[in-house]
Amino acid sequence: MPNKMNLTIDEQVELIERGAVDVISREDLAKKFTRSKETGKPLRVKAGFDPTAPDLHVGHTVLIQKLKHFQDLGHQVLFLIGDFTGMIGDPTGKSETRKPLTEEDVRKNAETYKTQIFKILDQEKTTVMFNSTWLNRLSSAEFIRMASQLTVARMLERDDFKKRFESQRAISIHEFLYPLIQGYDSVAREADVELGGTDQRFNLLMGRDMQRAWGQEPQVVITMPLLEGLDGVNKMSKSLGNYIGIIEDPNDIYGKTMSIPDTLMFRYFELLSDLSSSEIESLSQEMKQGRIHPKKVKQMLARELTARFHDIEAAEKAEAHFERVFKHHDLPEDMPEKEMAGCYNEKVWLPRLLLDAGLVKGTSEARRMIKQKAVAVDGRKIMDGEFEVVTSGEVILKVGKKRFCKVIFS
Repeated sequence: MPNKMNLTIDEQVELIERGAVDVISREDLAKKFTRSKETGKPLRVKAGFDPTAPDLHVGHTVLIQKLKHFQDLGHQVLFLIGDFTGMIGDPTGKSETRKPLTEEDVRKNAETYKTQIFKILDQEKTTVMFNSTWLNRLSSAEFIRMASQLTVARMLERDDFKKRFESQRAISIHEFLYPLIQGYDSVAREADVELGGTDQRFNLLMGRDMQRAWGQEPQVVITMPLLEGLDGVNKMSKSLGNYIGIIEDPNDIYGKTMSIPDTLMFRYFELLSDLSSSEIESLSQEMKQGRIHPKKVKQMLARELTARFHDIEAAEKAEAHFERVFKHHDLPEDMPEKEMAGCYNEKVWLPRLLLDAGLVKGTSEARRMIKQKAVAVDGRKIMDGEFEVVTSGEVILKVGKKRFCKVIFS
């Protein structure tokens, strides 16, 4: 892979734009890259994470991977853990006031983040910081100055607040402070660039406004898309069970990656892979022309992601495991088959499917077995009792060590 630090300014901007939804603005980013090259001073690239849960999934890494691109270009990442803001509760996209985290929750989750992010980021080019460091020192007068930068009318431009206001659902005053505090983080750290998901656009732009008010050059704002999960429909989420965790077993990471819909495969490549845009486009064309099978392309992605979060040896072993399972070498030769009629490409609740396949005596038993991590669909352990299976093609169900059934949807 070529040294990214040798790229031209236009090529650097193109790398950063890849997969991004907004770059505000491209011209400002090019100017900052040019100045950095002339002065030898790395850009300060900020991204904030509220430690709301202990584990990260690959949906989170869309943004972290973009931070890595900046590091590859020689810049410094400010990985900001919002321990102060986490105890407020980010209202973004919420239909009601979110329960704040306790200080103990925040600290515990933050420590796991610090371990996980260095599976991707260069530790020497990353500064991990907690925003309580400077926010706890702000006086009441400084908080009032901060609050004076925004009107209630401007805040109600946010879609989530607008909907809650119009439906007369409560909005707490402290929630109005959240975007201001996130914006002040950019002031306190003198950020050159800030990244976030598309749902964070309002908050990121607030950082530009706050920096202007404090006499600083506004940061460049980059928003990244929210990655769809394994179901190909909903945003990747642990609560929906459609996620690939970055600290999961190599076999699970590999197998889950192989289960993503073909229609999403190149979106995952674009947002998660280290391959260049030209290499990804070449793969896409070869597949369209029938010169390479889609499975082979997906295997490349599965190997890359498994190796990133573990190592190459683990990825190779996971691939060998996947091949053994899916060539049915490890499955019973007399495995029962059951054909099920229904609407094609719809979904069926997994406990109901296990019951209909004769693998359990009731849906309560099915849920109990899922909770015990004793249920697999196509070789992938399922731990979500609300998991749904797409009714297309065929799936291999396994309960415990000895109960199997091949379900064929017609």
